[in-house]
Order: sequence, then structure tokens, then C-alpha cells
Amino acid sequence: MRRDGTLWRDEAVTYDMARRGLPDLWRTLENADAVHGLYYLLMRSLFLLFGDADPLLVLRLPSVAATAVATAGVACLGRRLAGPRAGLLAGVTFAPLPLVQWYAQEGRSYALVLAAVVWATYALVRAVETRRPHRWALYGALMLTACVLHEFAVLALAAHAVALPRAARRPWAVAATAVGLGLAPLALLSHRQSAQVDWIGAPSWSSVLSLLGTWALALIAVTVVTRRPHPGPRARATVSLPVLGLALLVLPPLVLCLVSVVKPLYVDRYVLYAQAGLALLLGAALDRLTRNARRHALGAVVALGTAVVALLPVSLDVRAPESRVDDTTAAARALRATGESGDAVLYLPLRRRVWSLPYPWAARGLRDIALARSPADSHTLYGTEVAPDVLRVRLLAENRVVVVTDPAGQPVDAVPGEKVKREVLARHFKPCATRRADGARVVLYARLGHC
Repeated sequence: MRRDGTLWRDEAVTYDMARRGLPDLWRTLENADAVHGLYYLLMRSLFLLFGDADPLLVLRLPSVAATAVATAGVACLGRRLAGPRAGLLAGVTFAPLPLVQWYAQEGRSYALVLAAVVWATYALVRAVETRRPHRWALYGALMLTACVLHEFAVLALAAHAVALPRAARRPWAVAATAVGLGLAPLALLSHRQSAQVDWIGAPSWSSVLSLLGTWALALIAVTVVTRRPHPGPRARATVSLPVLGLALLVLPPLVLCLVSVVKPLYVDRYVLYAQAGLALLLGAALDRLTRNARRHALGAVVALGTAVVALLPVSLDVRAPESRVDDTTAAARALRATGESGDAVLYLPLRRRVWSLPYPWAARGLRDIALARSPADSHTLYGTEVAPDVLRVRLLAENRVVVVTDPAGQPVDAVPGEKVKREVLARHFKPCATRRADGARVVLYARLGHC
């Protein structure tokens, strides 16, 4: 869970936001990251409660706990829809899934969204079975919680709608409408902050192939499950496990991919809860295979054991610092080792200032010459910087500048301030030394004779 004591950039944002005062946090959410507002408030409460504890433990423990809760929910769903063994196998299958493991030990909201959607789905199944109003109210409350934790949880409603029997459509529509109305203020606010997701590109071929491969595996599981009527004890259940599992697995990522044709928005963690659908299908398929004959049971056990062994390297890899897109701890150490007291420091682009936020010692003695107002003072994620003309004058007055930037070959920002940084450095300075960290570079630029 500690990943050798490292954070990556999104976790650094969580850490910084969770330690701001409540008025500052509230005003920041008006400007940025409103989609994670409830999560930041939760994390702020935890840091206040456990202020003297290990920060990484406080940061990641909610995700670990939420994944455990989600695993229990998947097992309960499988049990409810296909019997005890199917539920147990669904839970056992769910926990080792690579994406589930990845976000189980990350200080972001996605594991909590996963748990909320899984238990909302369970509440939906119980509401359909019992037809009691309080069950529908619980379903709506859990779905609204999931959506406020992250708006794209709303796509689970599409999967739920497909899996419903006709008799349950009216109460579901009431609950779904209440969820939509409750989410609307947050959706309007976050829409004004949509520039924050401009970094997302069209789904890569590897992402598309991964989705298609997962869906193909799910279809095989559906074929096994639906080959003949299930003899399990839940014949009265009116939600079909194959339909629910396939809808939950396919529809949310499919909708997000289709939207991405117009506005790129697909990121696998945004629909992490789709993995619950895969686990339900695999659990039911394994249950079916182990019921039919001894040799089939042996084959299923061997297949499950082989899958666990095959996933072991993946499980170890996601717990390594190198698994993330960057390592803020390594970047901070490289900055500390490169700069000397009195040097200027420049973040290129400005959002890379987040690498230093959890580590005040990294830039101690260095002058952040582009900074106008700190992230907390400006109620932003990364701070605000001086006007491009002012920045040009300040840069030209320096002899040594420590630049904290992305690895070579990454896309560059076209905004005026970032253009000025690149232009002045290229024309008036020479790189003297470079230190590389995972996903980051720290380069010392200097004028002739000052390296």
C-alpha cells in the first residue's frame, strides 16, 4: 500500500487539498476539481482525526477499506442472484482483478465510487424483489452518493435500466430522476471546470483492445451461465445475473467511449465499477462449471489457479513506484539535489508545481520566480503565475534556473506563459545538468560560466 513511500501527482493533489482549511477548500472547489469535492471533504476529516498518523496510511486506507467493502458487495450480489458458491467465487474473482488492485491502494476517490455503485446495485436487486419504497430510497441514496463522489457513476444507471424487469421500471425511474436532480448542481459547476480534462486524449488502441478482450471473456462466461437453467435457490430473483453483469461491464465504458468521439473523456478509472460486472459473470460461470462434473470442476479449479498465478506479477507491479505515471517523491529529491540556495526554480508547465507541494523541503532556499499566488492563497490546484511579460523580465535577470518538467517528448502547453518559459530558456540559457525521476526531469539551466 505504501509503494516505497511515494505518491503520484493526483495523490499529491489529494494530500494538498485535504490539508487546506475549510474556507480555502470550499473556495478552491468553486474554481477547480468540484467533481472530487465530497472526497476531499472526507479526506480532510480523516487528516484532522488522525493528524499524527502516517500520512500515506491516512491517504490510502479509505481506498483499501472501500475495496474490501466492494468485494463483499460483489459476493452478496452473486449470492443473491445465483447462489452462495457463485457469490463466493465472484468475490474471489473480483479482488485480484488488476484494475481493482490498482485503485485499492491509491489515494483517490475511485475505490469509494466502486463500493457505492456495487452496494447501490445490491439495493436495486433487493428493491426489485421486495418492492418496498424504503429499498428504492436506499438505492437512490447510494447512487447519489456514488455520483457526488464522481459524476461518471451516473452511467451505472444505464446498466441498471437494462437489467430491470418491466414491473420495476416506474419506481426505478423515480429514483433515477431524484439522483439526476441531486447531481445537477454539481454537474453544472463541474461543467464550468471542464478545461481540467483537456489532457484526456482519444481512447488508445491498447485501451480499445483491452476493453474488447474483457468483453469477449464476459461473453464466454455468459454462454456458460446461460447454457441451461440455473438450479440455484434464487429462482424468484427478477434481475438476471447475466444481463446485469454484462450491462454493468459494457454499457458505462461503451457510453464513455462513444462520447469521446466528440469530447475525449474515456479513462478506465472513471468507470472502475464496471469490473464488478465482470466478476459477477466469472463467478457464475465458475460456479456452473464446477457443478456439472468432476472433470469440469477440476478444470475450473486449474483455470482459477492459473489465473491467480498469472496475475501475481501484475499484483506486484501495481505496488511498485514505477507503476504510476510519475513519482512525486523522486521528483522532489531530484529538485533538492539539483538546486543550490538562491537559485531560481521554474515549473514547466505550472501544474508540475504539484510535485513539490507535499514536500516543502524540496524547494527550500529556491525562489519560485513565476509564482504570483500559492495554490492555497489563490484557491487553485497549482497556484497562479505572473503575467508572461513579467515572467520574461524575471527569467532574463537570472543566471541559474532549476527547471522541473516532464520527460522529453511529452506534449507541451501552448499558453503564453509556458511559451515564454521555453523561449527564454532556449535562447538565453544552456542545460548544465539533468536528473531524471519516474515521469519527471529536473534540469539545471545556466548562463555561460554559471554552471
